[in-house]
Amino acid sequence: MAIKGMSIERARVFLEDVIARKIAVPYRRYKNEVAHRSNIRDGYCAGRFPQKTAKEVLKLIDNLESNAEYKGMDLDSLKIISAVVHKGTKIERFTPRAMGRASPKFNTLVHFELVAMEGRIQ
Repeated sequence: MAIKGMSIERARVFLEDVIARKIAVPYRRYKNEVAHRSNIRDGYCAGRFPQKTAKEVLKLIDNLESNAEYKGMDLDSLKIISAVVHKGTKIERFTPRAMGRASPKFNTLVHFELVAMEGRIQ
């Protein structure tokens, strides 16, 4: 949600600053026991620096930019209008425990969708 409404270059700079721990990503919804940060934009207090996620989203932005270039769109006027995450497959495994028991271990994957549109950037 933090990059929604940004241009591609502005989103890239924002994510690089998150990786460098200069600007925190605001946590709007699941923010219990999340520390407050003084460098958050948009008036929110709680935030973190999700560096691994920011690196993966940077790869998606590069992919989005190359797809737009292939389709002949103007890269300077591209604006991210939608950034949505959907639940993906759930990987179910078991961790062995004492006395022959086992505990379930679930890993939920996600599908990340970025949509950009040509238009005037404000």
